[in-house]
Amino acid sequence: MKRIFSGIKPTGHLTLGNYLGALRRWVEVDQHQADALFSVVDLHALTVEHDPARVRRLSRQAATMMLAAGLDPDLCTVFVQSHVDEHARLSYILECTATDGELRRMIQYKEKSARARAAGQSVRLSLLTYPALMAADILAYQTDEVPVGDDQTQHVELTRDLAVRFNQRYGHTFNVPRATPPPVAARVMDLQDPTSKMGKSHDSGAGIVYLLDEADVVRKKIMRAVTDSGRGVEFDPENRPGVANLLEILSACSGGSPEELAGAYESYGALKKDTAEAVLEVLRPIRERHAELAADPGHVDEVLRKGAERARGMARPTVDAAYRAIGLLPAG
Repeated sequence: MKRIFSGIKPTGHLTLGNYLGALRRWVEVDQHQADALFSVVDLHALTVEHDPARVRRLSRQAATMMLAAGLDPDLCTVFVQSHVDEHARLSYILECTATDGELRRMIQYKEKSARARAAGQSVRLSLLTYPALMAADILAYQTDEVPVGDDQTQHVELTRDLAVRFNQRYGHTFNVPRATPPPVAARVMDLQDPTSKMGKSHDSGAGIVYLLDEADVVRKKIMRAVTDSGRGVEFDPENRPGVANLLEILSACSGGSPEELAGAYESYGALKKDTAEAVLEVLRPIRERHAELAADPGHVDEVLRKGAERARGMARPTVDAAYRAIGLLPAG
């Protein structure tokens, strides 16, 4: 059975983009057809300025939301990254395998470091090196496939390069994984800025549908979505990104291709109304299940404890093998 690993970073409240681009596929496909591990990758949230209490709160909320969306601990492994020491252990070994140039070429490092400098903040070293930690997340489990959005494929390519390089230098240790992007709505865009991804850590939430938004808030955000100056409704992501974003969201929530759906609408208003209702129908059961789980935090804690224990048992043999291969003396 193939093995899958993917994770969610607790840097903000989970969004419609997180669900359509990742969570739904984990629930409907990946946990049923693979030995799948899904992690709240909390160590990655420390690469920028953060509030410790907020990271803890968002980590718990993300884990609860993953279960509410339908991940079944009997079918897959759900855990928190920092609860499994092997991630940090392997990360340093992979830092010793990567080069400075490789890490500085990462698009996310360039963008996030530029934003930090523009805000007068220092750039943490971990922002540069965290792709090595992401590679460790993946390689520790002998992962075959990594379901990711297109903004993370570069990091998976780096992971592949590091696995191949390590295997060539020190002997075969790691499986070489591949990225598996979702077929549609891989990158849901901000409703107010359809050229930017709907990110959970954006300062303004006006264009972001959060999974826990009230129904009226969801409708208001979608009805106020930026469209384009052209006439008629057509699917043209390059020239009319606002309308294209709405059509992709509607397609992901209700079925049908964006191109086919475009032909059914003569006005932006009707498109927005149907998109809002389709989104609410998708989110309703998730919100209800989240409320149940949030009322029973002990259950979530137990799921995470068992998940970390299982993940630890899966990762330790590979990480121990990497330590031996690179030349470290085994502990007595």
